[in-house]
Amino acid sequence: MKVQQLYQELKDLADKLDVTVSEQNFRNTGVRVQSGFCKIKNKNHCIIDKHLRLSRKIDALAECLSLLPHESVFIRPVVRELLEQVTGKASNV
Repeated sequence: MKVQQLYQELKDLADKLDVTVSEQNFRNTGVRVQSGFCKIKNKNHCIIDKHLRLSRKIDALAECLSLLPHESVFIRPVVRELLEQVTGKASNV
């Protein structure tokens, strides 16, 4: 699967899980900002630095989605494998 397709699959999964994904300009904010998961007014968000390479955007989005229960949603095997890898990394730290 191409990286652009993988990113789109992750964004589609985020939509199914009711997670808002937005790419923002983190430059010139005056504070150190990092891509990741946040909750605003009880709504799940994954905010990603729009200047990241696509592979880093995929990592950030996969990390956000791995924090949420997703077992009851159909996920393509390659995407599920990525989420399991991220979950495995988190538990090994």
